[in-house]
Amino acid sequence: MALGRSLILRSPRSGRLEGRTTAIQHLDQWPESVSAQPAVLDYRALAAAAVAALTAARLLLIGLHPAGLYPDEAQYWFWAQTPALGYYSKPPLIAWVIALTTGWFGDGEFAVRLSAPLLHAATAGFVFGIAARLYDRRTAFWAALAYASLPGVSLSAFLISTDAVLLPCWAAALYAFLRAREPEGTRWWAAAGLAAGLGLLAKYAMAYWLLSGLAFLLLVRSERRHLPGFLAAAVLALLIWLPNLWWNWSHGFVSLLHVRDNAAIGGPALHPRAFAEFSLSQFAVFGPLFFAGLIAMVARPRALAEPRARLLAAFALPTLAMMLSVSALSRAEPNWAAPTYVSATVLVVAWALEAGWGRALIVAVALDLAAGAAVLCGTEALAAAGVAVPAKYDPLHRLRGWRGLGERVGAELAAHPGLRLMADDRELLAALVYYVRPHPLGAVHWSVIPGIKDQWLLNNNIENHRGEDFLAVTEHGLVGQMRQNFTELTSLSTITTATGPGGGRTYEIWIARGYRGALSH
Repeated sequence: MALGRSLILRSPRSGRLEGRTTAIQHLDQWPESVSAQPAVLDYRALAAAAVAALTAARLLLIGLHPAGLYPDEAQYWFWAQTPALGYYSKPPLIAWVIALTTGWFGDGEFAVRLSAPLLHAATAGFVFGIAARLYDRRTAFWAALAYASLPGVSLSAFLISTDAVLLPCWAAALYAFLRAREPEGTRWWAAAGLAAGLGLLAKYAMAYWLLSGLAFLLLVRSERRHLPGFLAAAVLALLIWLPNLWWNWSHGFVSLLHVRDNAAIGGPALHPRAFAEFSLSQFAVFGPLFFAGLIAMVARPRALAEPRARLLAAFALPTLAMMLSVSALSRAEPNWAAPTYVSATVLVVAWALEAGWGRALIVAVALDLAAGAAVLCGTEALAAAGVAVPAKYDPLHRLRGWRGLGERVGAELAAHPGLRLMADDRELLAALVYYVRPHPLGAVHWSVIPGIKDQWLLNNNIENHRGEDFLAVTEHGLVGQMRQNFTELTSLSTITTATGPGGGRTYEIWIARGYRGALSH
């Protein structure tokens, strides 16, 4: 190891070539020579300072930004009012996290979103650790900074979502996986299992991590000796997930069926436009230069032949390939490939530094931060300069208008006591339950589509409220169908909300008396 240390200290590139050849000949070895460099210690402090500064800026932004909660965020807040082992469309960890932050800081938008930037900061820390174990702390600094600055991370750190809860679990599991494979690292398999189990409680996509790890150990002969430890970690992860599996079993597996239906894969038809849209969206999620770099590495298999690159690719490319396939067969949302970019960030950064493209990394990070700032602050900045951005060009237009709608509907409820709130759309109902004061937690969803399609229909089905009267907020023009379900419908008012110049939504308010049941469906 002394030879490795001397070679690293003489290296003109801080040990990225010599250190890799001598001190890290096997993936199982910890690069002690890297930590022996006094200058390298600064990278850890620099990474911590950079991530802390970004996190502080994001906390300030969610505290000051005028945009309201996205309906999915409001739905997760609603779930958090009754912590459970599962919910209709997602496992429970996001609701537990929101229950924690709102329990401490109240029910405002800031408290609902508080954990998002903190969780991404934790993920950046694990990314640093992954890169430091495999390469050196210079690479780790750039990997952590690159991850924290990704456009997708900037947006995800502004909105509380299951991705924000999943990604630190994914990164922690990968870090523990690396540690467990080192000499005397057996105890780290328990940490890997714990992180993977929490990940399954965050989002079912954590299963991709388990499959990727298993495939890597099976396909790389020298890694097969780690199979027993990995399988023990997988068993621990499944045990942690078991309560949510039990919840699904007791509720007809609604969450797992929702995941299947969400992908909507059925039939032989291909969808080249959806495939192209998803592929292009990844330039926005991962950043244009980083995603271009990943494509360049895939196009040159030699770039992925080195053992550490192969390991990182094993936890990135299968998930990305799966989502590309889903997009071609049906559709895929841009964020569905998000777990790819934990290890892909380390992979591309290490490759760029190896090629001597440090300046390109500076440009990539700056470009990504600028893109994130433009999405989150561009409309407000232009408005302050006297330029009104049309709603259709405002990236956050779907977050606007809900607060005002809630105030108007709340006034109607106050003026007509004794009515239960009802809406004909899941997103509309979620936003209303959050923004109407006091919160109408007993609200119900009326739907013309038969079956259980959301948490309201699962836990507080309107069929359990026959004979009751409602204040109905509608947006889908289905009053004709609704008339069959009620003894009397009386038009009350129309509300139009503004989401920006040229944009808005119109809702009709009705008093619906005497619910007779779903006679039409």
